[in-house]
Amino acid sequence: MAETDPVQSPAPFSTWVGVILLFVLFGVIVVAIIGPSPRGDSYEKMRAENRTKKLKDERDENAKNLTTYAWIDKNKGTVRLPIERAMELTLTDLAGKKPAPAYPIASAAAAAAAGGQSVASPAPVASPQSSGTPKPVSVSGANSEARGQPTGAINPPAVPPKTQPGASASPSPAPAANPSPARGTTPPP
Repeated sequence: MAETDPVQSPAPFSTWVGVILLFVLFGVIVVAIIGPSPRGDSYEKMRAENRTKKLKDERDENAKNLTTYAWIDKNKGTVRLPIERAMELTLTDLAGKKPAPAYPIASAAAAAAAGGQSVASPAPVASPQSSGTPKPVSVSGANSEARGQPTGAINPPAVPPKTQPGASASPSPAPAANPSPARGTTPPP
């Protein structure tokens, strides 16, 4: 028996026409979408003009606010003054006052002597922890400050005084490097 090769028939003409029509339909859709969108320099020019117009409007509004009178809150009697007038009023107000040092610089006695009024200095606030040992905290539960750390990390053990370096601590001298050689060895040359 002879084997026959199956012959593949070429695609029908209607299939090729359908593929071409799909490409044409896709092209029409692309042209319909992209066609009306702005292109090139005219779009960027239009955006630049809009930004320039917004900037000019903002500057005009700021200039108007700096040069005109207006009510800010009529019930409280708060007004907006032109900046030149506000500077004049501030200068006349400051010219009538005697210069004085700032609050933290002046002591209560100096303030009483200079102005006749005594200014009470704030009372020192007591530290919640008067000793160097931190307060005990809960190491378990919803309000725990441990957050999974060991107890020693939260509440470290007390340290004897003058064993920890502080701000004024100086480094200790380095120990001598093997001052006497061990038996049976010779010192290095």
